[in-house]
Amino acid sequence: MSTRRTKTREKILLAAWKLLEASPPISVRMSDIAKETGISRQALYQHFPARSELLIATARYLDEVKDVDVRLAPSRSAKSGAERLDAFIEAWGNYIPEIYGVAKAFLAMKDTDPAVAAAWEDRMQAVKHGCNAVILALKKDGTLSPNFPPKKATDILWTMLSVRNWEQYRFECGFSQRTYIKTMKQVSKRLLFIDTTNSNK
Repeated sequence: MSTRRTKTREKILLAAWKLLEASPPISVRMSDIAKETGISRQALYQHFPARSELLIATARYLDEVKDVDVRLAPSRSAKSGAERLDAFIEAWGNYIPEIYGVAKAFLAMKDTDPAVAAAWEDRMQAVKHGCNAVILALKKDGTLSPNFPPKKATDILWTMLSVRNWEQYRFECGFSQRTYIKTMKQVSKRLLFIDTTNSNK
């Protein structure tokens, strides 16, 4: 890919990011993004033939700009399942506020816009993959509760760490970000870890 084409692509992604964060929860059209970028719609479609491709690329671009791989490194290199759980909750839980503008736009539009729904599903599956890695680490350590098979435990952790739940804790319940992270760690361990309270009886 030429340097010029790469720069244009980045401008497009930045424009889409800006519009998603700044706009009220209404559909952001390809024509809006082209205008913001300063190119024609035809030129835009040469880079992204489908709107869903552009929105998915925009969400992934946020991950790249905000160094999500660096944030996840402590979780991926953790020595135990418990350590991996704590690190993952910190990484994802503290990432949500930074992408909340775009996430809120996706949530508002996904039920009526298939392209937005595809982009949101792509991002949430990535989060679910991270949750599954945590659960498998717990199972490997022998600390995963027998009450939940790995698939079910993954779904539980994934749901607990959803953007919607973060939004409710922070804005409706009034939790601070620090309290949210602390609470998610405590609740997930109490729910997903094996109960050892009766192991010596």
